[in-house]
Amino acid sequence: MTSAHTSGVVPDEGEVVTYERRGPIAVVTMNRPDYRNAQNSVMTYALDAAFTRAVEDGEVQVIVLAGNGEHFSAGHDIGTPGRDHHVRYENKAALWWDHLDRPGGDQRYARELEVYLGMCRRWREIPKPTIAMVHGACIAGGLMLAWVCDLIVASEDAFFSDPVVRMGIPGVEYFAHPWVLGPRRAKEVLYTGERFSAAQAHEWGMVNRVVPREALATETFALAEKICTMPQFGLALTKKAVNQCEDQMGLRAGMDSVFGLHHFAHAHNAEVGADSLGGMNAKSMKTTATPSIVSDGGTR
Repeated sequence: MTSAHTSGVVPDEGEVVTYERRGPIAVVTMNRPDYRNAQNSVMTYALDAAFTRAVEDGEVQVIVLAGNGEHFSAGHDIGTPGRDHHVRYENKAALWWDHLDRPGGDQRYARELEVYLGMCRRWREIPKPTIAMVHGACIAGGLMLAWVCDLIVASEDAFFSDPVVRMGIPGVEYFAHPWVLGPRRAKEVLYTGERFSAAQAHEWGMVNRVVPREALATETFALAEKICTMPQFGLALTKKAVNQCEDQMGLRAGMDSVFGLHHFAHAHNAEVGADSLGGMNAKSMKTTATPSIVSDGGTR
């Protein structure tokens, strides 16, 4: 894990990401279960170190990303004792100045370019197949982690949402919504902030497989083992081929443009209100959560 360099007290939570080898499969697990695996910078850099370890291990064929506890990930850390936006870390994803001593929007842009957009793009380019093993909540920043993986296997109890429009912000930083959901579903998910189920995610093409909770690990590792039988270099080239085609369909350019809108929204919030998050925090985001979207267009 990349260490912090300057001031800022962050509680020692032990291993916030664990790494395990199961034969040719590397299992990377988020390990902040008390906070529903909310992502602070400590976790971000620990994830990056684990992914790097798996890439550099020639015997690893497939990487599985999981979450410990009741949920995959509730998103970015905007309110736990371990929130560490005030700490300096060595940049790994973006060739940009450090955020810590920068004022206003400069600080916010520099940090999010590194720990959110930059890291997700870096992980999307991992040259080995990656599978997100999703259960429980996969919210906002949790979506970003699942979306950078090549495949998603979800348990029947998994649910998804990107509710940040409640903050006046047009979606999370890694804005892949129109590509993974399609434009109309993306608008519905964003406009309403409502949850959608694993079954709906499968119907919309976002999730590869939906399985009972008790079979999630078994089914995920069976899929990983099947992929492990393919030649490693062939898999790497195939992944690059699909990613390149997706970029030709506008993913990267679209994401760049929306990242600018995202930060314009932050700046607007800070100018007209109390803070860059539109006065929202983890508690208010949870209490204002709306019912789930259902396939017939109603709610539940």
